[in-house]
Amino acid sequence: MKKLSKPASSLQNTNFEKLAELFPSVVSEAKDDDSGELTYKVDFDALKALLGDKSVIKDGEEHYSFNWVGKSQASQSAAIWDKSHQREKTLKPDVESSKDWDTTQNLFIEGDNLNALKLLQESYLGKVKMIYIDPPYNTGKDFVYKDNFRKSAVQHDQDINYKDEDGNINFKKNEKTNGRYHSDWLSMMYPRLKLAKNILADDGIAFISIGENELSNLTIMCNEIFGEDNKLTTISRLMKSGGNKGQHFSPNIDYILVYARQIDEIDSLRIPLEQSYVEKIYNKIDKHGRKYREMGLYQSGLDTRPNQRYWVKCPDGELVIPPGETFPELTENVVVRPNKDDGVWRWSKDTFVSALSEGKIEFKETKSSSLLNQDQKQAKWNIYTKIYLDDRLEEGRVPKNIITEFENRHSSRELKNLKIPFDFAKPIGLIKHLTQIADTNNDTIVLDFFSGSGSTAHAIMELNAEDGGTRKHIQIQLPEKTEKESSEYVEGYITIPEISRERIRRAGEKIKKDFKEELAKRETPLDVGFRSFTIADSSFKDTKKPAGEITQTELTEAVDNIKSDRINLDLLIEAMLSPELRMELSASITTKQTAGTELFTVNDGYLVACFDKEVSDIQALVDAVSQASPTHVVVRDATFATDSDRHNFETWLKQKTSSINNVWVI
Repeated sequence: MKKLSKPASSLQNTNFEKLAELFPSVVSEAKDDDSGELTYKVDFDALKALLGDKSVIKDGEEHYSFNWVGKSQASQSAAIWDKSHQREKTLKPDVESSKDWDTTQNLFIEGDNLNALKLLQESYLGKVKMIYIDPPYNTGKDFVYKDNFRKSAVQHDQDINYKDEDGNINFKKNEKTNGRYHSDWLSMMYPRLKLAKNILADDGIAFISIGENELSNLTIMCNEIFGEDNKLTTISRLMKSGGNKGQHFSPNIDYILVYARQIDEIDSLRIPLEQSYVEKIYNKIDKHGRKYREMGLYQSGLDTRPNQRYWVKCPDGELVIPPGETFPELTENVVVRPNKDDGVWRWSKDTFVSALSEGKIEFKETKSSSLLNQDQKQAKWNIYTKIYLDDRLEEGRVPKNIITEFENRHSSRELKNLKIPFDFAKPIGLIKHLTQIADTNNDTIVLDFFSGSGSTAHAIMELNAEDGGTRKHIQIQLPEKTEKESSEYVEGYITIPEISRERIRRAGEKIKKDFKEELAKRETPLDVGFRSFTIADSSFKDTKKPAGEITQTELTEAVDNIKSDRINLDLLIEAMLSPELRMELSASITTKQTAGTELFTVNDGYLVACFDKEVSDIQALVDAVSQASPTHVVVRDATFATDSDRHNFETWLKQKTSSINNVWVI
């Protein structure tokens, strides 16, 4: 019996893997030009160089670059429009799933965040103050959004097992056995971050949580997208303080990459002093009842600066100075230019004298002073400055690039209190902390396009309740299914967005109850609602089809360019997102029946719209529209029974209302 031979491609891959073990820098993922299948590519010149062949080293040919299989395609997928310069998608309002639709300023979007970010581009360009996302960490168990814009939707779904046999969404996990394990993840993140950067304000900040697996790749990617000079820091966060999992080390931390849109627009970052910090540090009270902390006037490790090395006279007449080798004359008092190894005070002589006169200096006798006296021997005094709490409350403190206060176990407790089943959410305390770092203020927008269970929405509502803010939030979440037999599924949550929306509802009501007294003092009611939307195909019929592909039914229905299953509110939202209007989806919308039609007024008359078909009384419609003194008017093409009606409407309207800039027809 002959052995079954191993396929050549599998054998080749095995050899490549062995080569990669010896020389990891020379082997990379690649795609076969003919079959389109994943292969491995060897940089033979690099291999020769590693083996000592100097003939392949040529000056001027090397350059720094970051590449992976599919990068060009990923970059192209960030394009907002299709080849015919039409949008393929829109946001369909879901009033039933919303909370406080008429008054809320917050948004929840269910659907692929790539499409959502494209749809938000024009209306929110440069308007988002803070982005926080917690994307898949690519641990081998995470879902990766599969983007393919060259295949048909049906073929694409079949190729990646995007839908199950019932037509339901079924996103595949990015297993480590996938040959494009890193490339698929990078291709997923790249266009989303490019689009997200566009809607970030000039003084905006993006925070991206990530694990160790993709930390280095994500850092290089963000350097390319945001610019390396705009990187603020990498925060290390303590996920858990215990645990014994992991083959070599227990994974106890993750990371948060922090990037500015324009670092020159970012002031010095500060966060409020936490109560626990205040109680621990500001633990002294002066005779006037003011809380303060002590800090040594001399601190080892201070940079040597001119005019900060001088004698200080203590209560018993002893003169003291920080350790060093250069000493001023007792009559001269100040060393103008100390040596690099000389210790210096924190303050200049003038600042010290001023603080001394204000009672902000304390002298304490000690046997362990690091100061020297006029005999260049150990002094018996230490000198401290008083830092008053009320002076620091307004100033705040500089945030640290290590966070230990917000472990994952806190989020488990938060969800348990709301009776929401969900694993691996970020603690709301962490997101509140980051929001304060970003220096958000009233009416700024916070975006999370990997929303998960809605932690960011929860955090923003609670922070607004605490400090009186009116920040707005936008949540975007893929309609990922919960696993059967999971606690989420058993409790009736079929998809993650269902969990998110319910969490926001419950969290809002709990916050209103917990902060009842504080909220009663607010002039502006706390916004705990959200307008819910789903991503859908455009409301407009495809009019770009070749003649041979148009069916008789489509030809008959071509009289109206709007799909039959769309309601007037659907058309209004699509109009608001148009490049001509670019309106935020939180804009106020009022509806009234007048002249036998449904009339929408948006943002107090900035836009007035009518989408009813074949309105019989055009003059009555003109009168109703003009009452709002609109800037823009949008009507449906099918609103007019004849071309004469269409012409008369615009003519009469402009004669009657001087405020109108444009009349649009869809």
